[in-house]
Amino acid sequence: MDIAQDAPHTAILTEDEAWMYLQATTMSVWAACGQTPVVRVDPGRTKAAFYGTLDLQTGQELVSRRALLNAQASAEHLNLILQAIPDRPILLFWDRAPWHHGQPIRHVLSANPRLTIIEFPVAAPDLNPQEQVWKLTRRAVSHNHIIPRLPDLADRFYTLLHSFDNQYLSQFVLGAFRLLPCLSVFELIAQLVTAPTHSDMVWSSSKSVINIH
Repeated sequence: MDIAQDAPHTAILTEDEAWMYLQATTMSVWAACGQTPVVRVDPGRTKAAFYGTLDLQTGQELVSRRALLNAQASAEHLNLILQAIPDRPILLFWDRAPWHHGQPIRHVLSANPRLTIIEFPVAAPDLNPQEQVWKLTRRAVSHNHIIPRLPDLADRFYTLLHSFDNQYLSQFVLGAFRLLPCLSVFELIAQLVTAPTHSDMVWSSSKSVINIH
């Protein structure tokens, strides 16, 4: 809360990662009577990784594609965020994944005091609006797909993430969290801190702060 009061122009972001597999996921669709759609299943487990960051005030999405999820890849994505928002304090929410910890992360934080990271509670993906961005993108790209090559599927996933209109994400993703661009930084943080989880877990921010300046 001190961050919101001391730096009212802070950019508030949420971040998450997603794996993309060639194996198709399925969902219900309409089809002509007697013509059941066929979804071919790939038995392999090859995959591509994505980092996604959502600006809670503007709906802007920043995404990067990686071969692996590790501390170095996370640090590189943090540097992309810092480059994209060069002149403002940044408050980033993300989960407690193991690749969110390590020397590369600590190095980025020590070199960039305007970046503050707060962790979501354990097992609380419902608190993270970026999860809804993944859901929208998977529905459009990987559900019921017939693309035979993972690179092509990953390219399509990446392209769609970049094509989302800011207003679209503000309406359909942030709207579910009642986070509007006109809200103050203080109100945005309060919404995240007080949002209930499925287990009615109460977030104690004093235990979740990685780096506060």
